[in-house]
This record gives sequence, structure tokens and C-alpha cells, in this order.
Amino acid sequence: MSSGPEEEPVSVLQRFEKRLEGLVEGAFAKVFKGVVHPVEILNAMQREAEAHKAILAGGRTLVPNRYVIDLSPYDHNRLAPYAAALAQELAQSQAEFIGEQAWTVYGDVIVEIERGEGLDTGMFRVTAEVYTGGDVAPVSAPGYDQGGYDVGPPAYPAYDQGGGYGPPPGHGGGRNVRLVSGDGRTYPLQMGSTVIGRGDQANLRLPDVGISRRHARLDFDGGQVVLTDLGSTNGTMVNGQRVSAVALNPGDMIQLGTTTLTFRVDG
Repeated sequence: MSSGPEEEPVSVLQRFEKRLEGLVEGAFAKVFKGVVHPVEILNAMQREAEAHKAILAGGRTLVPNRYVIDLSPYDHNRLAPYAAALAQELAQSQAEFIGEQAWTVYGDVIVEIERGEGLDTGMFRVTAEVYTGGDVAPVSAPGYDQGGYDVGPPAYPAYDQGGGYGPPPGHGGGRNVRLVSGDGRTYPLQMGSTVIGRGDQANLRLPDVGISRRHARLDFDGGQVVLTDLGSTNGTMVNGQRVSAVALNPGDMIQLGTTTLTFRVDG
């Protein structure tokens, strides 16, 4: 019989706060007084992951792995000495959170802290996206090890080409993946990321005033294709439903502005 009450499990946020105290060497309250608190940022990152879930083949849930944090000029200047270390701690804690939810990400969790012009002190903005960084297959984020954690720079396991997940059922394995417009034009998709928009930086440019300059992105790992809206003005629709991120299936109808593209898989 236990001689005392059982210990409550330590949450991701509690572990994050503990590491922050070590990060600033006891000056925790002083450093973060009057500026946006990192715990608020981590909470927002968790909400972004929840809001941008996409269901992959086999029932796995894909969430963003790249998070860009825009801070007000004052907050950015105040936290500048700790920005790199803070980004690492945020990435580690977000990876722990994703692992506890049994969600999937592409490669490592990445956090970038930027200066957000026009933001008032205490305000911040979090932008989340699925970032492949090339031909990387989706992997499950590492969960928190109850035996302890390393407070140094977080190290995440790289994707093992000899294991992990094979091509999801439905398409892949050497098949030709393409988009077909309503007028019959064909746009083959290559491995990696393809940005769709009407601006010069888009890989696939579409002359439609209803499409943003960087409207949406397609991430193709050789098996699954994930479509992510990039904060476009008019939104991205798949089969009549507005989406933020979704894994595509053959025959899906994508609407950007007044342009309709059909997702096709051959072979």
C-alpha cells in the first residue's frame, strides 16, 4: 500500500517552464517581465497543430512541423539574447506534445523566431506549416521519455530510409502524380514542395486574380500528397470544403479562386 499520494504526471508545459528557468540562469521573472511569455507562445503552437491536422492514409494524423513566431519589435529585442535557445526549447516541447498525441510530422520540429513589424508589445503571431525540406517521409514525433530528458539542444531521430513508413496505399510507388485544370492543362508534380500562386515566387503560376501570390503548397514525398493553404485571402477548397491542410486522394477537386484543378494519379 502506498505511503503517500501518487505524483501527478508532469505536463509538457511544466517541463518547458522548468527548462526556461535553467535557460535564463535564475533571471526567469526579470527577463520575461513585461514581454510576451514563452508559455503563451507554446500554447499557441499547440493550438496551431490542433487546427491544422490532416488525416493521412492508414489513419495517421499529420500536423505542421515548422512554426514561425513573429514577436513585436520590443519583445524581439528583449528576448534576442535567448532567441536561439528559446527556439530549441519550444521545438523540443512541441515535439513532446505532438508525440503525446500520437500525431505525425515530416522530419524535425522547427521553430523560427522573427521580428514582426507592426505588432504591439505583448502581441505575437504564430504561423504553422508542413515543411518537408526536400524528399522526407512523414515520421511520428518523439514522445517524452519518462526516464528524463536532455536539456541541451534537442536531437530528433532522422528518418531511416530502411524503415519507417512505406508509401501509403492508394498512390505512389512510381506512379505519375499531376493536376489537371478545367481546360485540360496538365501540371505534373515533382518530389518535394510545389507552391501554387500568381506571384513570381510560385512554382506553379496561375493567372487568376482570385488566387493569392503564394496561395497554397503541395508536399509530395513519393507516396502521399498534402495540400496546405498558405494563409490565402480567398481560401482553398477541396471537394467543396474549405481546408487548411489535407492529404489528397485521386479525383479530388481543388478550387483556388475561380480555378479548379483535379488531382490525378496514373500508373
